[in-house]
Amino acid sequence: MTGISRRDFISKASLLAGSSYPAMLALGLLKTAPAEAFNLEGKGTGKHIIILGAGLAGMTAAYELKKLGYKCTILEARSRAGGRVWTVRKGTRETEIGGEEQTAKLEQGLYFNAGAARIPHQHEISLHYCRELKVPLETYNNINEAGFIYNDGEGALANKRVRIREIHNDMRGYTSELLAKAIDQDALDRPMTVEDKEVLIEYLRAEGELDPDKLYKGTPRRGYTTPPGAGNAPGKLADPYELSEIIRSGLIGHSFYNIGDYIYEQQMTMMQPVGGMDRISDAFERQVGKDIEYGAEVREIRKTTAGARVIYANGSGKVKEIMGDYCICTIPLPVLSGIASDFSSPVLRAIDSVAYYEAGKIGLQFKRRFWEEDEHIYGGISRTNMDIHQIFYPSNDFLSKKGVLVGYYNFGEKAVKVGDLSLAAREKLALEQGGRIHPQYWEEFEASFSLAWHKTRYSQGAFATYTSDSRERFYPALLQPDGPVYFAGEHTSYLTAWMAGAFESARRSVRDLHARVMSTQQAQAEVKG
Repeated sequence: MTGISRRDFISKASLLAGSSYPAMLALGLLKTAPAEAFNLEGKGTGKHIIILGAGLAGMTAAYELKKLGYKCTILEARSRAGGRVWTVRKGTRETEIGGEEQTAKLEQGLYFNAGAARIPHQHEISLHYCRELKVPLETYNNINEAGFIYNDGEGALANKRVRIREIHNDMRGYTSELLAKAIDQDALDRPMTVEDKEVLIEYLRAEGELDPDKLYKGTPRRGYTTPPGAGNAPGKLADPYELSEIIRSGLIGHSFYNIGDYIYEQQMTMMQPVGGMDRISDAFERQVGKDIEYGAEVREIRKTTAGARVIYANGSGKVKEIMGDYCICTIPLPVLSGIASDFSSPVLRAIDSVAYYEAGKIGLQFKRRFWEEDEHIYGGISRTNMDIHQIFYPSNDFLSKKGVLVGYYNFGEKAVKVGDLSLAAREKLALEQGGRIHPQYWEEFEASFSLAWHKTRYSQGAFATYTSDSRERFYPALLQPDGPVYFAGEHTSYLTAWMAGAFESARRSVRDLHARVMSTQQAQAEVKG
């Protein structure tokens, strides 16, 4: 390492790590952690950056670059900012690829998040920008034991709604009972002392709430048929389901059992912006909105000796051209695949090869929040193996009169199947299948708005999804600039499907681009000196 300059070291380390950040951190050149405000040194005054896409990645890049003195122009094909951070409200209009035009008829003040909907507490970068841009947050109730499991199939518990807490606690009890019996009968191969057994059995008794004979006979954790009250009202416990009934009814598969508890990024506490997820994109738009040209559909991306050239059609259909010193492209890969470019072969292969997941949602407005009033469900998710897959209950405006719940949130084959239906047929399916879980649907329903992300223009997919092979083969090409063009977006992160992926990728691009500009400036100064 003797004789190597810091600039050379950062450059070489960037090729290995995919980002200059680790190297700059190791050298002490960054004064703050990734989830803090940038304190990059130097100014990019006089440099013009073209940013393709006014989603979170594009607007974050512009926001940080403008702090450093760069001039930014953001080209956005839609008439709104935010990309897949999209909140549907009264008057929202959308026409899917090959689909019908629809206008949301939700009541004023009601909404649902059609795209991003949750912020994990582990995503410090997302919380940082909410804090910096003064976006107030509230708790998002992702896990609710009062929700339902419904399995369309065979078995004593199939084709009927079952509370999540009942299955969770019955399985917890039966599992603890079986383990306690095995330990007590010396059925474990591994030697244990008497004290070890006593401690473990005591734990299992507490975990499964077993009786003194180490048997599971039900527990208050799973609920009551008659709740406790004042006076002579101790409440009546509900009997547990038989273990064999639970198994044969298909209620402990991956689609149902404890999935929200185990996934790292869906563990509580989760959060959401007060008033809708678009409060975040609105906050960025207030910072960089004057730099956004809406209705700008990119037709070509070209590299030149002086920088980058982008050809696009504006809202009136007029073809225009813009030149910049550099370009940051945040366009989703399925869309980028259809845009003419002179990208390198590795980049073109990556663009054409990285898969995106299909997903669909429908918002259902009801004139009464029956899930709260009748069933005591405040936020959370009900799950089913039917085509609707999941029902999401709102975590906002509790106890108000009306509400909008997400009547389905499905993925993959189910999303394709439902997405191919007409708008009316999607609504009918959501009401029919959801009505098996909530019979109140038919009487209380007022309006719907549905979408299929894989058929949504300028997205054509919900989020990037990598296999270990595609991550190894194609991902690295998207981390390096292709001449003057840098790539950002959740697809250039390990946080695909999350806003944090967009934020992290934007910062990576800004760091690398700015380091390149500063390095060039220093080299020019040394030549002149």
